[in-house]
Amino acid sequence: MAEKKKQFAVIGLGRFGGSVCKELYRMGHQVLAIDNNDTKVNEFASHSTHAVIANATDEKSLQSLGIRNFEYVIVAIGDDIQSSILTTLVLKEMEVEKVWVKAQNAYHHKVLDKIGADRIIHPEQDMGIRIAQHIVSEKIVDYIELSDEYSIVELLATRKIHNSTLIALDVRAKFGCTILAIKRGEDINVSPMPDDTIYEKDILIVIGHKTDLKRFEEEGM
Repeated sequence: MAEKKKQFAVIGLGRFGGSVCKELYRMGHQVLAIDNNDTKVNEFASHSTHAVIANATDEKSLQSLGIRNFEYVIVAIGDDIQSSILTTLVLKEMEVEKVWVKAQNAYHHKVLDKIGADRIIHPEQDMGIRIAQHIVSEKIVDYIELSDEYSIVELLATRKIHNSTLIALDVRAKFGCTILAIKRGEDINVSPMPDDTIYEKDILIVIGHKTDLKRFEEEGM
């Protein structure tokens, strides 16, 4: 079954917003690109479904764009924290279902949280955490922090567990983690069965408490 195409609006076409816009459009989704800079809007005309110049802090401008029809609105306004906050406030007052906002700092995050942003993103911090995890261990392919306590990690299977079945490894009982999927080249086995076999260089997608994941990586792999 083909993936359902979604409708996104991206407000602010700087490095972060521009990257999000291009990737969503490349994936085949409907993307409305919004910025108050005509040069940026012209640049993204070919990387979006529609690119417009607009002041996102102005409710009438957003209404004229039909912003309430979009499933997700990503507020990626750069250094202007006030505009970011006002835009988020306007969007939530307009009852936009999902508003994701890039935060500049802890103060910005706190305000966005209070006015109802559905998800607050710290791109540099998030990427910094992932890179640090990757540097510390060669087994870690990728790392996603879910909360202060829980994470999802992609671990490279070592020779130690080569040719082992999931039931033999018994990761859940021994380490308290759950293997969500096994990636082998271009193939991905989601919700693998207990008798599925793991081979060296497979990528295991594992969820669990951070301390349990660390123990599995150090002792189980």
